[in-house]
Amino acid sequence: MRSFEKTAMILVRIQPRECPMQLTAEKPSTEAIGSIRASFNYVVDTGVPPVRYIDWPEMAHMAVDPQYQRHEMSVRNGRPLRGTFNLDTHGFVFADHYTQVKDFTNEAQRATVYDLEVQALIKKHSGAAAVRVFDHTLRVSDEQMQQSLGARPTVKSVHNDYTEASAPRRLREIVGDAEAERRFKKRWAIIQVWRPIRGKVLIDPLGICDGRSIPQKGFIRVERRYKDRTGEVYHIAHNPAHAWFYFPQMERHEALVFKVFDSDAGKLSRFTAHSAFDDPATPADAPSRESIETRAFAFFD
Repeated sequence: MRSFEKTAMILVRIQPRECPMQLTAEKPSTEAIGSIRASFNYVVDTGVPPVRYIDWPEMAHMAVDPQYQRHEMSVRNGRPLRGTFNLDTHGFVFADHYTQVKDFTNEAQRATVYDLEVQALIKKHSGAAAVRVFDHTLRVSDEQMQQSLGARPTVKSVHNDYTEASAPRRLREIVGDAEAERRFKKRWAIIQVWRPIRGKVLIDPLGICDGRSIPQKGFIRVERRYKDRTGEVYHIAHNPAHAWFYFPQMERHEALVFKVFDSDAGKLSRFTAHSAFDDPATPADAPSRESIETRAFAFFD
């Protein structure tokens, strides 16, 4: 796939509650049938490890902000190819996934209904013997709605949610040392499920990169310091080989399932770079994007 790029250095200060970047993207033209051109914010390796303080305003002055460079890339419509994607090969799959959840903002419904649905979905596409859901994050593009729903903003930077160090640390935090040590003896993974929670996604769609096109370099560790723990994610440096896909106008009954860590170093795709982006087809009056991402451990026998 041809990759198109246009770069401009942008310094971005990230506020503690992950305020969305105020970037103005050019409206790229359609490259070819089934593809668009869109700008993605790639991290720049300055040699200084970035540090963010999450929900910790007293420490905001200590943050070391990442720097990003915007590159215009080709993004392919994955819908015509939906049956060809494989979790271990590409790092993601796109699936129909009807849910019995009426209100995704309701914590009880997530725990009693959605967790079981996610477990079954991940088992189906990964072959895992057991799945444990451990986190849900609501994201909304409208700032006022973020406050009313207790949601976070969409993320417009190319990233992967766990690193070689933070994935096993998170497993220990959730299941305890004894259970973690038992799980470390066999293959395990962290898999996420992303979906709209209300209406079509017409703004800030999720772009996802074919894991085979991500070389084993350009992974910049970004610390995420909370009051009670420290997390770590990879932000991804630009590479023209990156092969981007998206699934336009995703609906509530559709889901993206993708890996953000796999303990098996022999798998073609262990990490999956992803990011929200400005879709050139977004209508001027598009409603706010409302989505949920769910994280789960997948255990293999």
